[in-house]
Amino acid sequence: MSNKHLFLNSGFVRAPLQNGVGRYVCQLQRIVLKFCKTHGSCRGLRDFIEQDLVDFAKQNPGVVVYLKPRRHRGPVAVAEYLNGDRVWMNLANKTHSEITKWIEVLRTQQGDIASTRLRKYQYTDHPSIQGPWTPFTFKNPELNTAVLPDQKFGANDRLPMSATEQLRLMFEKQKLEEGDVKTAE
Repeated sequence: MSNKHLFLNSGFVRAPLQNGVGRYVCQLQRIVLKFCKTHGSCRGLRDFIEQDLVDFAKQNPGVVVYLKPRRHRGPVAVAEYLNGDRVWMNLANKTHSEITKWIEVLRTQQGDIASTRLRKYQYTDHPSIQGPWTPFTFKNPELNTAVLPDQKFGANDRLPMSATEQLRLMFEKQKLEEGDVKTAE
């Protein structure tokens, strides 16, 4: 058994502050973009700063953006989150579009989960040998080779009509009958 878990923080996977239950709170608190004004590997980050940084700041008013020019150093993004995690990302020789995607990844994650030893609320001495359940556990294997949409797998006409659909049809029928009565008068 390995002892490498001794050097990792332990924690549970959960939505921070029940994020998304009432409203979404962006977990990215601050992002520091460090770059050189002349270094060749910083070209993509300089393009991002010139073209997209103002729009990023307007779309994310809760995120503080710092620019830190440094001489003869490679480009780096340091993201700090509400839970105290800091994620450092090297952006050397990345294009403008790649940096845009990586900044979006930093904005949408909740910190560095990879450096956390995940714990469970349950414990058992005899874990299942069948493996965890997934949504594909009891699916028909014919779905793997089917060309979708396929009437065989997606036929909903076999299902009974829902109550909402019945009410909608009754309402339309009632409107038609009222229209016929008004035209007859």
